[in-house]
Amino acid sequence: MDTTPQTTVGLPLIEAGQQVTVRVPATSANLGPGYDSLGLALALHDTLTVESLETDQLLFELSGEGADTLPQDASHLVVQAMEAAFDRLGYRHGGLKITAENVNPHGRGLGSSACAVVAAVSAANALVPLEGRRDRDWILQLTSELEGHPDNVAPAIFGGLALSWQDSDRYSSTCATVAESVVPVVAVPDFELSTEAARALLPASVGHHAAAMNSGRAALLIHALTQKPEFLHAGTEDYLHQSYRAEAMRPSAALIAALRKAGLAAVVSGAGPTVLILANGEAEAAEVVGFIEAFTAANTPDIDWRVMKLAVDVEGAKVELHRR
Repeated sequence: MDTTPQTTVGLPLIEAGQQVTVRVPATSANLGPGYDSLGLALALHDTLTVESLETDQLLFELSGEGADTLPQDASHLVVQAMEAAFDRLGYRHGGLKITAENVNPHGRGLGSSACAVVAAVSAANALVPLEGRRDRDWILQLTSELEGHPDNVAPAIFGGLALSWQDSDRYSSTCATVAESVVPVVAVPDFELSTEAARALLPASVGHHAAAMNSGRAALLIHALTQKPEFLHAGTEDYLHQSYRAEAMRPSAALIAALRKAGLAAVVSGAGPTVLILANGEAEAAEVVGFIEAFTAANTPDIDWRVMKLAVDVEGAKVELHRR
């Protein structure tokens, strides 16, 4: 579906003097075998604040991740997504002051673009009059269109473990509660990998045997994440994508192989190169952190790895609207 904004002449103007703040979690998609369908919200949050102005200016302030490399004008993804949302909602805006505080690393497989799109569309939806606002399912449809798939935007919107699917041009998602003992740990390297580059390495088709094996592991993974964390290692075995992408992120692939050999549930986070480990309990999470530190010091001393023990975000995008 075409999401390019059309002419805004004649559309109602949103009220000046409003300020909306949206807090959106990072996400990890795929989780091994759940390719393009499973996503987990992580307690690592970007914050977007948008103020509607009396003037026609666009003011953009960006801090944190990407502040030195991302544009701070109308070409920024946040602005483009807001324009698409206003157009779809049937409203136009005057001036905007946008303040983005980024914590989510960019180009690392933690859903940074989905985070930006969800924050932007949620902000635009909150700024229009009450009678024009839409629900979170509408936000899912538009953000999935903008991203091309729902696996990252769904957990960013709803929180928790999101199971998503597509029928024609309709996107759907349902959420499951993750067992309390599951502790996500991420190892973020100091190099980036674009989603497009990672997808380009995938074959056009896979064999029936691989597909059947992957289906079984994906089903087991949901059971492991929600009820039986002792099956996390078996449930995160993938047969569809990780082996094909390994050549584009050899340090990450080596770390995953070592972790899995040690019996730990390690996978590529999204398109990579971040490594996600789903630990069963705090003791195992501490073991994971120690293992990563020792392995990377011995095998990839030239790469700076950021290791973070996180929590599952259960709230998803949070929106607060204020009027002066």
